[in-house]
Amino acid sequence: MFSGIIADLGTITRAEDREGGLRLSVETQALGMDDVRLGDSIAVNGVCLTVVEKKDDTFTVDVSRETLNCTVGLDRQGARVNLEKALRLADRLGGHLVSGHVDGVGEVTEFTDLGESWKLVVRAPQALAKYIAVKGSITINGVSLTVNEVEGTVFNVNLIPHTLAVTTLSGLRAGSKVNLEIDLIARYVGRMLAAEHL
Repeated sequence: MFSGIIADLGTITRAEDREGGLRLSVETQALGMDDVRLGDSIAVNGVCLTVVEKKDDTFTVDVSRETLNCTVGLDRQGARVNLEKALRLADRLGGHLVSGHVDGVGEVTEFTDLGESWKLVVRAPQALAKYIAVKGSITINGVSLTVNEVEGTVFNVNLIPHTLAVTTLSGLRAGSKVNLEIDLIARYVGRMLAAEHL
């Protein structure tokens, strides 16, 4: 589990084809690798991945073809990525509970400077739209955010300068694809309602 509070911006230093997927090496400056062990989970752009190697300030993960098919931002050497280590029970939950299991890919339709903040507008896949609610939580590329408005499949969030400074969201433009994870509570409520009709 994660909180959606990004700890560092990393760089994919290697993306190597491996048995139908990719083996990625990610370099980090501020994540703090001293307590990371093989088998630990790290969210990379909102995708929960397992550390299979580590050396100094670099860790390596394997990404399956299935994961690559339903996410964006994990397949290019040199790409900047949002990083977060898995939560410990004693950690503060500054964002919301995030599983690191991306539900779908959205598309940025607008990214507007409002002066003191930026308005990010995203079109979600039709299947996810019903789970997105005003004042609810959404994860975009691993970043926990609060939904301001929803209309059909389109929703928007407000980004403060700090968020733009410490995440990759500042590089988004109209047409950019983003990883989306809906709120866990919405997912389970949806499942319970669907189960009534089974």
